[in-house]
Amino acid sequence: MRAPLVRRAATLAAAALTAVTLLVGGAPPAGSDPVWAPAGQATIHPGVQMFTNGAQCTANFVFTRGSDVYLGYAAHCAGTGEATDTNGCDAGTLPIGTPVEIQGATRPGTLAYSSWVAMQSGPRPSEEVCQYNDFAVVRIHPDDHGRVNPSIPHWGGPTGVNTAGTAALERVYSYGSSSLRLGLELLSPKTGLSLGSSEWSHPIYTLTPGIPGDSGSAILDSQGRAAGVLSTLALLPLPLSNNASDLESALAYAQSHGMSGLTLALGTEPFNPNRLPLRL
Repeated sequence: MRAPLVRRAATLAAAALTAVTLLVGGAPPAGSDPVWAPAGQATIHPGVQMFTNGAQCTANFVFTRGSDVYLGYAAHCAGTGEATDTNGCDAGTLPIGTPVEIQGATRPGTLAYSSWVAMQSGPRPSEEVCQYNDFAVVRIHPDDHGRVNPSIPHWGGPTGVNTAGTAALERVYSYGSSSLRLGLELLSPKTGLSLGSSEWSHPIYTLTPGIPGDSGSAILDSQGRAAGVLSTLALLPLPLSNNASDLESALAYAQSHGMSGLTLALGTEPFNPNRLPLRL
């Protein structure tokens, strides 16, 4: 049994959006390469909370496409069905253009691509793709471009895109921002082990497990490369394990379904796997 890690709780969402926004500059001129805010000052980055029609998720990576800047999360974060609806070819979803509130932003973002929308708009793909292609990107308003940094909090990176999968027992790293943790950043950085991978998925165990609200979180491999997008919590056959959609496959699908040129932005901070996830 698999369940999406999204929690539709409008009251928690409203509380989470009371964080103070730091002003760190305006947007770069149209057509220019992004000029990232310093990592220590950026208010929009992987790991911030994102709210879609009351559903809270966690941002994974920053992407660019021409002069546009995007924040990634899981496609099911814009889903309209039940918590058990994990098949993106059948589940209900909000349309492209839906506004998305982004923690640290001054303007709402806009849902620009959803794998669920893409898969339902053309020939039905294989069942593996339907189950595990769980990826979406939200266009950040140009007024907020100067507030963005692509580095993963605590760990640094990403250093690139993982193109070889994750091996069994390979170390993986993540950063979740579920509002169920009540703002305890001590519990946000997580590390664990991959249980192996397929073309479209990475089952993983982390300490602590991803919980509702962590949906969409970045998964880094042992070299700090972007490997996956946290998607579901498994109850059977591997209790309290998580599954992540494979980023390379999901990104390639997006590029071939209306998002050509979508590119992962590399972190400005070096990947540091030796930092303890829990600092007491």
